[in-house]
Amino acid sequence: MEKWSTTTIADFRRTLLAWYDQAGRDLPWRHDQDPYHVWVSEIMLQQTQVNTVIPYYQRFMAAFPTVEALAQAAEPDLLKAWQGLGYYSRARNLQRAAQQLVTDYHGQWPRTAAALQDLVGIGPYTACAIASIAFKEVVPAVDGNAFRVFARLLLIDADIAQPKTRQIFFKAIQPIVDPQRPGDFNQAIMDLGSSYMTAKNPDPEHSPVRQFDASYRENRVLDFPVKTKKPRPKLVPYYGLLVQSPAGELVVQRTSQQMLTGYWTYPLVTKADLQPDQEPEPTTLAADIAALEQRWAQDYHLPVTFQPLGGQAVSQTYTHQRWQVKLLVATVPTALDLTYFPGQWVPHEQVKALPLPKVQEKMMQRWAKMRSAVNK
Repeated sequence: MEKWSTTTIADFRRTLLAWYDQAGRDLPWRHDQDPYHVWVSEIMLQQTQVNTVIPYYQRFMAAFPTVEALAQAAEPDLLKAWQGLGYYSRARNLQRAAQQLVTDYHGQWPRTAAALQDLVGIGPYTACAIASIAFKEVVPAVDGNAFRVFARLLLIDADIAQPKTRQIFFKAIQPIVDPQRPGDFNQAIMDLGSSYMTAKNPDPEHSPVRQFDASYRENRVLDFPVKTKKPRPKLVPYYGLLVQSPAGELVVQRTSQQMLTGYWTYPLVTKADLQPDQEPEPTTLAADIAALEQRWAQDYHLPVTFQPLGGQAVSQTYTHQRWQVKLLVATVPTALDLTYFPGQWVPHEQVKALPLPKVQEKMMQRWAKMRSAVNK
C-alpha cells in the first residue's frame, strides 16, 4: 500500500474538490446539508442506483417531509412509498430510527458518527456520511465507491469482502479527508467512483485524479479492489396462486415471520412446503397441483381447481435467495368463505393500491400479459 506525503495529500484534496465544484452531480439531497435528507438518501442508495432513487426520494420527502412525519406514518403508507426499492427492512428501520429521534433524542440529531450508530439501521458508512456532510465531522465514508477509488489510488490489496478490511481503509483514508470540507470530500469520492473509477469500464486516462492513481501507473486498474465472490443465492421454487372470484383477487399480507413483511402478494407456496415431513423429492407439476388442491380443501375449506398459467416462471433475486415462481390460476364462481384462510378478496382495480413487492408486480404483469394474449 502506498503512503502519501503531506504535500501529496494537500494536492489531492485541492485537485479532487476543484473537480467536484465543477462537475459534481446535482442531486436533490445535496441542495442542503439537512441530516434527514442525507440519511434518507443514503439508506435508499444502499443496493440501488442513483437514477432509480431520485424519484423515490422526491416522493418520499413529499409524503414525509420531516423526521416527525416519518415517525408518525402509518405502516401501509410507509411501505407503499418504499414499494419497488426492495430490501424492505430499510423502510421499517428508517421509521424506527425516526421514532428514536423523536422520543429519545427530542428531535435533536446526534452529531458524531459514533453516536449516530446508536440509531436503528445506521451502520458505519451511513453514520460517517451523515456526520461529515451535515455536521462536518472529519471522517471518511467508506462505501463501495471509496473501497474502489482508494484501493486503486493506494494499491490496497486487502479483500473488501472481509468485514475487517473496512478498518484498514478507514485508517488509510482518514488522514486524506479534507478537514475544511469533509462532506464534499466524501461526496466527491462517491462521484469519482461512479464516473471515472467505475467497477467495469473505468476511464483512468481522463480521470481528474489520474496523477495520484498508482494502479493506473502500473497498468493494474482492474486488479483493484480485491474481492472474493459471494456464494450464489439459493434457488427457491415457488408456486404463485392467482385466484379470481366475483369479489376480486385473493391476496395475503406477508407476516413478520416471512420475507417482505407487511407487503401484499398472491398466495405463495414453496415446493418444499408441499412435502413438509420428508426430504424434498422431484415431483411432477400435476402432482404438486393435486397436493395444493388437497391442502386447500382440507386445511382451508376452499375447493379450488388450479391450472398452470403457462410461460416462464417469474424470477426475483434477493440477497440470499432467488425465487422462481410458477404461476397457477383458478377461477371460482362465488367469493369463497375465507374463515380458515389468512387472505382477503380485493377488487382487481384496488390491488395496485396496496403495498406490493416487486415479485407481486411481476406476477401481475405476467398474468395481464397472458390474459391479453388469450383475448386476442
